[in-house]
Parts: sequence; structure tokens; C-alpha cells
Amino acid sequence: MADYRYLIVGGGMTGDAACKGIRSVDPDGSIGLVGSEPDPPYARPPLSKGLWLGKEESSIWRGTEEQGVDLHLGRTVVSLDLGARTATDDRGDTYGYDRVLLATGGRPREMPGAPEGLIHYRALADYRALRERATEGARVLVVGGGFIGSELAAATAQSGCAVTIVFPEDGICARLLPPDLSGFLNDHFRGKGVDVVAGELVAAVERSDEGFRVTTRGGGAYDADVVVAGLGIVPNDGLAASAGLSADGGIPVDDRGRVDGRDDVFAAGDVAVFPARDLGRDLRVEHEDHAKSHGRQVGRNMAGADEPYDHLPFFYSDLFELGYEAVGELDSRLDTAAEWVEPYRKGVVCYLDAEGRPRGFLLWDVWGKVDAATELIRAGAVLEDGQLRGLVG
Repeated sequence: MADYRYLIVGGGMTGDAACKGIRSVDPDGSIGLVGSEPDPPYARPPLSKGLWLGKEESSIWRGTEEQGVDLHLGRTVVSLDLGARTATDDRGDTYGYDRVLLATGGRPREMPGAPEGLIHYRALADYRALRERATEGARVLVVGGGFIGSELAAATAQSGCAVTIVFPEDGICARLLPPDLSGFLNDHFRGKGVDVVAGELVAAVERSDEGFRVTTRGGGAYDADVVVAGLGIVPNDGLAASAGLSADGGIPVDDRGRVDGRDDVFAAGDVAVFPARDLGRDLRVEHEDHAKSHGRQVGRNMAGADEPYDHLPFFYSDLFELGYEAVGELDSRLDTAAEWVEPYRKGVVCYLDAEGRPRGFLLWDVWGKVDAATELIRAGAVLEDGQLRGLVG
């Protein structure tokens, strides 16, 4: 049995960031990382962004091994013995620990009855499989019009594929964006040659002689060489639940990343439900900034730093030549106020609570203003005249 001062369960960006956080406090304590993917930790955003625009795959690696970490890859931890402080993987190997981090992330939400060959997009292996088949002129059908689905449709279209995107909402990223901006994206994607099929649920995906046949509940039928689903993720909290820890749609943690008040079990990243001080509520966030910032802070706390995580995560996206950064709570059901330099091309949208106080900001082709927007959320005051304009300028 391998014994470690720190055991990291999960080989993603959060696990890597935790290792680096530990090393910033404890340069010598032994660290073991068990990851289910065969690859070492890598940056995930390029899988639907930069790698499609010429970025080299070699650029995504996080260099975790340079922190003096023992990497146990292609293995999944299947049980925790909290009393014995051991973890056992799917090959039967056991790891002892003083402190353990659950950085188990999430798995892609799957389509019921999906045939072999349909790609549920999440990991580097999925990128490689899609990239191999999404050659110029290939017919690509994307299921899902949210964050990942929209990026995949844009990326494959820019690679010369004939792209169809199917989703049940009225517009692209409709749960995130105000209706007018979401509707603009429908038209923008169509202008780039993407067949946007809004308001439709997929009824069936079947293999055909030429690839796949996709039918919708509204009676539509589409042939494709490759079908890729971007339907979000399901948090991998089953390991925690089976060990008797709190888990229900994620693993609740305190502001130090501790699970159930224990000083030997921590959770971070996509799987963690953490207290977002600036919003006055608990959140579970699935974006890169949180994976890195939360992972690092919880890693530091595992090593004894005892510091609160009070960061408000941001995220970003690229859709053809359009791009944005966003921070806080973005929910299309909230009231909004907008300041546009050019409608739907450059501007700021503020998401408001019932009293008119900022809950989140969408910075549409506005860069370098995340910190300023965060401070407006943190202040918790009704927006004053000119404050939105100040973010755009």
C-alpha cells in the first residue's frame, strides 16, 4: 500500500491546482494523485476553443509531475475507508493518506439509448475522437445549445464542417443570456452556415449506413457523419456518498473546503458546493477559473494555511469572432440592464435581483473588467447612473 501525506482523488485541473497549492505551503509532504483518465492533468477549455484554431495539443499539459507528485493514471478510486484513512481503486490497489481531496469533477450527461459512436463531450479522448471525424466537409450534428454545445458548433463550423445544432430552448445559451441576445446568436450562427434547430428535442439517434440518423420530436430528420452531445455534466459525488459523507448533486464544503467539518477530508472544483460569500448562497461552478482557484486554495488549506475561499469565479467563451467574460450569477430569468456600444457586438449586461442590485455581469467583447464588475457585485448596492457605462469604457 502506498502512503501519502496528501491524496488527491481526481486528475483534472482542480487536482493539479491542489497539488500546486499544497506545494506553496508544504514543499516536502508526499502527494499521490489518482486519476481515471490515462493522461496527466491538462487544461480543459482548449478542447472546445484553442485546439480547433491551431493551438498545439502539447500546450495543454499542466506539469503536475513537476511538483513531485506520484501520478496513478487510468485508475478510479471506488471506495474510501474514512476510519482507516485509505482509498481503494478499481484495480484493487490501496492508498493511505493523512488528508484526502475529492476532486472527482463530473461526467458528461448522456442521452438515453445513445448508439455506439455518439460522443458525449468532456475529455481529451472525446476531443481526439471528434477531431479525427470532423474533417472538412463532414456533417456534424451537435445536441445541446448551452455553453459547450455552442462552442462545439462554432469550433467545428470554423474547421469547415457542415454543422447542425439541435436544442430544446428558443435560443443558443438561452438559460444564460437575455432572450434578445440569445436570439441574435441564432441568427449569427446561421450567418456562419450553421443549421440552427431551436425548440426541438431529439427523439432518437440511430446508426445508418452513412453514419447517423437523428430525428426530433417535431418530426425533423437529419443525417450526420458524427453526432456530439454537449449536455452539461453530472457531479461525481457517488464516492463521497458511499463513504457516508454529505452528497446530493455535489459535495457541500465550508469556506476552507472541508467536508462535514472534518479536518482530513476536503472537496474542490466541479463537484464541490461552496459558500459564495458575495452572492450570499451556495454554488457549484463548472468553469476553469473556479477549478484552478478553488483547487489551489483548498490545497493550501489541506497543508495548514487555514484561509477562506472568498473568490467569485468568472468564465469566458469564444463563439466565432464573438467573445465574452462573465462573473457572478447569470440566469436569463433575472431582470437585466444593458449598456451597448454596438448592439450585440460590444457591451455589458448586468443581471439584477428584485431590488435592482447586481448579481452578475456579462462582458460582451469587453475585456479586463472582471475585477471591476466583481466589486460592483460585492458592494451589494443598487447600480448608479453611469456605472455600466464605466465598465464599457
